[in-house]
Amino acid sequence: MFKVHAIPPQRLPELLRLMPKAELHIHIEGSLEPELIFELARRNGVSLPYADVAALRSAYAFTNLQSFLDLYYAGASVLLHEQDFYDMAWAYFEKAAADHVVRAELFFDPQTHTARGVPMGAVIEGLSRACRDAHTRLNISADLILCFLRHLSEDEALTTLEDAMPWREHFIGVGLDSSELGHPPEKFARVFALARECGLHVVAHAGEEGPPAYIWSALDVLKVERIDHGVQALQDAALMQRLADSHMPLTVCPLSNLKLCVFKQLADHNLGQMLDAGLCVTINSDDPAYFGGYLNDNYLQTFAALHLNAQQAYKLAANSIEASFAPEPDKHRWMHGLKACFQGFAEQD
Repeated sequence: MFKVHAIPPQRLPELLRLMPKAELHIHIEGSLEPELIFELARRNGVSLPYADVAALRSAYAFTNLQSFLDLYYAGASVLLHEQDFYDMAWAYFEKAAADHVVRAELFFDPQTHTARGVPMGAVIEGLSRACRDAHTRLNISADLILCFLRHLSEDEALTTLEDAMPWREHFIGVGLDSSELGHPPEKFARVFALARECGLHVVAHAGEEGPPAYIWSALDVLKVERIDHGVQALQDAALMQRLADSHMPLTVCPLSNLKLCVFKQLADHNLGQMLDAGLCVTINSDDPAYFGGYLNDNYLQTFAALHLNAQQAYKLAANSIEASFAPEPDKHRWMHGLKACFQGFAEQD
């Protein structure tokens, strides 16, 4: 067991910034900043219902998940060509590198784009090329996870998976996102079974706004390897025990939960309780352009609000690395770097 030495509170923010970490819950379309939205709109001749960047940013006043999604889909309308998807992902990777992200597993929503006539290949090839460049130029390991929009039908999800299979080598898994309430995981049982048969990893959003029952269904019906969000698990003691016993990773997104009013204030967030209960919790940014912070922002603000410590910082970062779908040698190397980072801070005190 690695011993984490106490770090003075005033030095903790520096440690949070510098420690190597993985991001397992990032919607790449949700990293599309207003400035890039307007740049791509001009490049592609797309008309936007906002006068300028400031007007668009001022619209980021969400009351729930659906009000966010409405704006999210409008922003994605500027993405038309392979280079657009590359530019969006590359902008994220540059921020991830500054946050000392060593591994990023990017969610993408092909249905958002193919419904507008954008070719599947343009989406996947643009994102995949950015992932390769992130590895060679920024030393970030990155892979793609194709997500199905749960407010659409399972038949549409099956068609999407079939349409994406010519690019199977470019994505490692499938996920389930978009409007949660009224769209339980079992709605997508067949497509997830098919994905597993194809050797794909499977994850799903559950227990963000939806009830604990959705988490149970994601586990038992979809047989997911990670739960995205999962903050509603604390309402169900049996579920909490199961998650702890199975070491099931939860990709929690604190600033997203705050922005979408899952919690009234960050100090109310239950991430600390989840850690105390022995859950495999990770911190992630979700849709950082819309929710006010990339990965380090989520760490810094959450630690300040919940008064978390160095031991919890190490646990969260280690969880993120161990819960990733990266090759084991890479995980071992990153864990070595994480331990060296903490040891270096301890020796300075």
